[in-house]
Amino acid sequence: MTPRQVSRRVESKAWDRVVRGVYDTGEPVPASMSERLDQQRRRSALVGPLSQPRGIAVGLGALVLHGVRGAPIEIPWEVAVPRAQPRKPAGPVRVRRILVPQPMNVQGIPCMSVPQALGLAVPTMHRFEAVAMIDSARYRGLLSDAELAWACSTTAGRRGAATSRSWWAESDARAESPAESWARLSCSEAGCPPDALQLWTLAGGRWYRLDLAWVLPGGGLLIVEIDGREVHDRIEALYEDRERQNRLVTPWTILRRYTGRDARSGVMAAEVSLLLKSRGWRPQPLDVDAAYDVERAGFFRKRRS
Repeated sequence: MTPRQVSRRVESKAWDRVVRGVYDTGEPVPASMSERLDQQRRRSALVGPLSQPRGIAVGLGALVLHGVRGAPIEIPWEVAVPRAQPRKPAGPVRVRRILVPQPMNVQGIPCMSVPQALGLAVPTMHRFEAVAMIDSARYRGLLSDAELAWACSTTAGRRGAATSRSWWAESDARAESPAESWARLSCSEAGCPPDALQLWTLAGGRWYRLDLAWVLPGGGLLIVEIDGREVHDRIEALYEDRERQNRLVTPWTILRRYTGRDARSGVMAAEVSLLLKSRGWRPQPLDVDAAYDVERAGFFRKRRS
């Protein structure tokens, strides 16, 4: 396209000029609120590398492009350049003088690696978001235990490193969503950390995996499921959830369902804490190979497949 063709589209408001050389040509209509927020994060993550020739996405932007979930809505516009060469800022885009030895190509965009991006981003974040993103990277197989330790070590000397140092140890690779991470963290803060995460349960001859569970006195179980709006609002999912709930609820099991907002705000943790106190609960962490038979109200060791 010629410069004049681009200018005409900007003048007619068909396109918006984001920064020099980067134009917003209009966005597709997202199918859900979750998709809209993910779209907003991704668009912000792309501004930095698109604004600079050979620009490399770093920090939060790189993590979003890698597919790590749990990032805040607002992603800073920032970028690195090859060999950390000095470069003039592209308007509101921050050019970081960070050496990225081996950028990774993610759908055509040069990106910092996940371990390096986490080391850069975590000290700048809030605890719940930081731990959720570490969880997500581990769950998706993008961060090994050795890389986790390395990423934590790279934060030394950075602003926020001392505050965030303990967050790395709070991570758990079993969390399947940011909402589950928030639920685990908020319950731990309330003095009732889950006894089990992703607990395999046998009910009515079928296997189910529970988000969070607590062992009640007498062998009962408190089950907490974290519902994602974009999944559970589908009519097929409603039928599946009803069947699942009918199988899991028995005289010795209690099932509670919450949203990600409940988990993040502390509403879920407050209610769970009161319920557990009324039942005389005491912490009883389960082995990772433990499974629960709903009909027999007992635990057994599940063989690894």
